[in-house]
Amino acid sequence: MLSSILSSPRRERMSTVDNAWLRMDSDGNLMIIVGVQLFATPVDPQRFRDTFESRLLRHSRFRSKVAKDMTGAAWWLEVEPDMDYHIVHARLEDRRPDNKADLERLVGDLSATPLDPEQPLWQIHLVDNCMGADGRTRQAAIIRIHHCIADGMALVGLLLSMYDQSSDARRPAEGEAPVPPAMDDDNPWLDLFRPITKTTIGAINMSASLWTKYVWMLADADKLAERMAKMGLVAGRFTTDAVKLVAMGDDTRTRLKGKPRGAKHVAWSEPLPLDEIKAIGRAVGASVNDVLMSCVAGAIGSYLRQQDEVGEDAELRAMVPVNLRKPGREQKLGNAFGLVPLVLPIGVEDPMARLLEVRRRMDELKGGYQAIVAMAVLGVLGATPRQMQNEIQNYFARKATAVMSNVPGPQAPLYLAGSRLDQMMFWVPQSGDIGVGVSILSYNGGVQFGLVIDGAIASDPHDIIRRFQPEFEKLVLMTLMAEWA
Repeated sequence: MLSSILSSPRRERMSTVDNAWLRMDSDGNLMIIVGVQLFATPVDPQRFRDTFESRLLRHSRFRSKVAKDMTGAAWWLEVEPDMDYHIVHARLEDRRPDNKADLERLVGDLSATPLDPEQPLWQIHLVDNCMGADGRTRQAAIIRIHHCIADGMALVGLLLSMYDQSSDARRPAEGEAPVPPAMDDDNPWLDLFRPITKTTIGAINMSASLWTKYVWMLADADKLAERMAKMGLVAGRFTTDAVKLVAMGDDTRTRLKGKPRGAKHVAWSEPLPLDEIKAIGRAVGASVNDVLMSCVAGAIGSYLRQQDEVGEDAELRAMVPVNLRKPGREQKLGNAFGLVPLVLPIGVEDPMARLLEVRRRMDELKGGYQAIVAMAVLGVLGATPRQMQNEIQNYFARKATAVMSNVPGPQAPLYLAGSRLDQMMFWVPQSGDIGVGVSILSYNGGVQFGLVIDGAIASDPHDIIRRFQPEFEKLVLMTLMAEWA
């Protein structure tokens, strides 16, 4: 049966990068991208289902099962999805005011629940009785999609394109795609990769077999540097960044490092005003991204100082996914991203000094090629034996404490089935022995922080989440004081 599937004209071979993500599932970390969307008023369940069925199933990967063989995997195209499995109507039983903790607990449980391999690898839970602190009843959509279908940037773009830009928007005709919303132009990672050109990408586009031949050298930076110099890959910055990527040392050992066991805890903040974040950046000559990264470093540093675990030189490395698609192809499915290792100065307690240090480190990353190197490595992993993939994956995981995503969303309200989208958050999965995921997403004038953390590392992510707003308020206060001075 399997051989007939893989030889069928209805199958499409999975790319090596997508296959790498398919094989990364483990007991400690499932490779599932998880999103939460909160609606201002309840959505009619049948209209919600009809909307997703008509708009999401236009894309073949959401109608395709995964079939595996000894050489990799393929998409078995055009299966008939079981919509009763893919869209589940649920409810929170406790209707007490502000039952956000119950919703967060459900999101955490679903984050650790595998998707059915006999179905296309996605599922949505529409959850009733989500009570806000203001006493209003809202609905939540918990969206789970396997990373092998697409990366986080592509999926956020795809999902947002399914929304309307007004509550009474005309429904698209059969087969017609809805108009995608305008995304925030202030892309936090755009300036880092302007020097990447078609010629440069062509120069590093080695075959999988050549990368596979030398990929074991990732564990030995000296051998890697020598081999790359002999191969004459690309002189200068690219070679330097490649060596930096594989030769980076461990970051500070804290309680946020540890072997994940699979139980996930999730929390997210209320929105911070984007205009105020931009104002702080302008006042001190920093970008929005600098300000947000400084708040992340401050919140985590504050948490660890309370545990008496960090000194002023403590650092935390976060692996940051960066979109490498050409402009205009942001909604193309599949995985087309690299990873940038961002080292956050969590030991610097002074908010302004920390912001300036974050800005300096971000400036050092500009014009680099580490994301492209990382994408090439991901392609290799999907073509190597699984044991080798696990060893290399764990090597990189030991060098970092967290995975962090920062996505600029649309700054005008969106609607689905007539209901306004109030808030949204998502998390990309952690791999190997990384047990902490940080997410930042801007939407409709606000910025939210989200955290997912493995239960073997910490049981309550609110201990960190509640520190983001105070760290931002310290920056506001110090900026105002500087202006008066």
